[in-house]
Amino acid sequence: MLLAGRHWQTIGLTIGGLLLTLGLLTACLPAPTPPPTPTAAATATATIVWFPPTNTPTPLPRPPVQPSLEPRPGVGDLLLEDSFDQPQFWLTTSTASAEIRIARQRLTLSMEGGPAGRLLFSPRSEPLLRDFYAEIDATLSLCRGRDQYGLLVRLMSYQDYYRYAVNCQGETRLERVQGGAAIPLQNWQPSGDAPLGAPTQVRLGVWAAGPELRFFLDDHYQFTVRDPVFAQGALGVFILSSSGSPLTVSFSDLRVYRVVYSTPTPSPTPTLTPTPTRTPTP
Repeated sequence: MLLAGRHWQTIGLTIGGLLLTLGLLTACLPAPTPPPTPTAAATATATIVWFPPTNTPTPLPRPPVQPSLEPRPGVGDLLLEDSFDQPQFWLTTSTASAEIRIARQRLTLSMEGGPAGRLLFSPRSEPLLRDFYAEIDATLSLCRGRDQYGLLVRLMSYQDYYRYAVNCQGETRLERVQGGAAIPLQNWQPSGDAPLGAPTQVRLGVWAAGPELRFFLDDHYQFTVRDPVFAQGALGVFILSSSGSPLTVSFSDLRVYRVVYSTPTPSPTPTLTPTPTRTPTP
């Protein structure tokens, strides 16, 4: 029995050794290579062109730069300089509600409050002017809304002249007064150079050559009108009350220059005949 037990023990050891040896041999063998993983075939995609090429346009030739047109061509020698120290050349008057006076080198036109539409003006007795450029300073002391002030040009009589008007609402206008009736040649238009109310000062200018008249404020061009009715005449200043409130404007530093210029003949264009309006008698 003892021999048999030892026999089985020896067999067990032998089997265990074989298993251990087999395990060691197995551990030393290289690991099996896994089968390759199938991959999807790459699909071709379109390339997005974010900024596609375009045909380069041929640049157009630039027009030559033209010089700015001279708004007051042909202005020459000084003909007249009036510092308003000689009252005999201007109409002056005084009533209970209106006054035209010269003092401190200023011609002042003023009227008290009253009915709207009253006109007060003072013409200069000489010289008679044909082609000229004139400028004068206007100082507004009392003025509001559509109250007017300005220059009389080519004045032939108290009822025949051109009236360059500026109102205290910042607008300009030209009228032909003929036989006492006012006909607008340039209706009211806004101007950034026209003062809005008082107190302030502005320089009025008129350029005249033949039938062509050009108008300025503070040396800035405003508009042009062609009208052949009055070829010459005197200068004057005016105020016109549209609000019925007191109105006072002073004028100073009048200068008149000679103009030598021939205006081009315009092509005929159809125009509407404006409706005349009656100008109140001062």
